[in-house]
Amino acid sequence: MGDASTHIFQINSILKNIKSTMRTEFIRPCSGGISIITNNVPNPSDLSTIEKYFKSIEGFNSNNILSPRLPQSKSYLKITGLPYLRADGNKITSENVVDFMKHIDLFEEISLATKPRVIKASPKSDMAIIWFDIWDTQNGSKAKLLINHSFNLGRHIATVRATNMNPGIPQCHNCWKWGHSTYSCRAHGSRCQKCSGPHKLEHHRDLAWCCKANPKLNPPCLETAQGLPCPHSFKCINCKGDHMADDYKCPFWRNCFNRDWHSKKAQEAWETRANSIRLAIGSRKL
Repeated sequence: MGDASTHIFQINSILKNIKSTMRTEFIRPCSGGISIITNNVPNPSDLSTIEKYFKSIEGFNSNNILSPRLPQSKSYLKITGLPYLRADGNKITSENVVDFMKHIDLFEEISLATKPRVIKASPKSDMAIIWFDIWDTQNGSKAKLLINHSFNLGRHIATVRATNMNPGIPQCHNCWKWGHSTYSCRAHGSRCQKCSGPHKLEHHRDLAWCCKANPKLNPPCLETAQGLPCPHSFKCINCKGDHMADDYKCPFWRNCFNRDWHSKKAQEAWETRANSIRLAIGSRKL
C-alpha cells in the first residue's frame, strides 16, 4: 500500500480542495481491505473521493477495489398499523413483509439484516406488529429516514417506529428446547434436532438407530445404504410436527417473539408432566 502518511496527506489535500470538512487521520491495512479513521462521519461525496484516489494509485488493481463503506451496525425497528390477517384470511408472513417493502419507496435504500418477524399486537388483537432489523451506519442515519414515517398499504396506514433490540424467546442449541439459552442448558449432552437422539445432527447418519439394520422388528428394518442421507421422518421435540426442532415452520419458532404464547405452552407442558407423575404414583399404590 505504500507509506500511509503520504496517502493521508494526498487524500486530505483533495478533500480540502473540494471544501470538505472531513479529514483522514489514520490508514492501516485490515482483513480484506483498508481501514481509514476520519475526524467525522464521511458523506457520499467524501467516500467517492477516497475511492477515486485509491483507484488512481499506480500499482493498485482498480478491479479489486470495492466501493468504500462506513462500518455497519444494526438498527431495530417495528411497523404498526397493519392487520394481522390478510384479505384472504391468512396471516401476514415474513415473505409478505419483504415483498411489500420492495414496492414502497420509503424502504428503497434499506437492507434487511434479519428476516422480519410478525406477531399480534396482543393475544386478542387483530392488528400486527412487524419487527425488522436493518443494516445501518454507526450514527443510525438510515433508521432516521424511517422512524415516525408512515406509508399506505391498501387501505391501511402503517407507521415505522424505533424500538430496542428484541431478542425474543431463546432456543437452546444443545437440547433444542425453548426458554433458555445454550449456555444455561442443564442437559448432560447434545441432542439431535432431527431425532432427539444423544448426538449432534452431523453425526445423525452414523449414530442414529433408524439407519441401522434391525431384524427383530416386524417387519424387519433394513440398513440405509452407505453414502445416502437418512430417509426417515421424526416428530419435532417441541410441537410434535413433521419437521426438525429448528425448522422455521415450527409454531414455536413462528411465535418466538410472543412471550404470552410461550408461557402458555410451558404451563401446558408442566401440567402434562405433573399429571403423568400423579398417574404413575396412583398406579403404584394400586
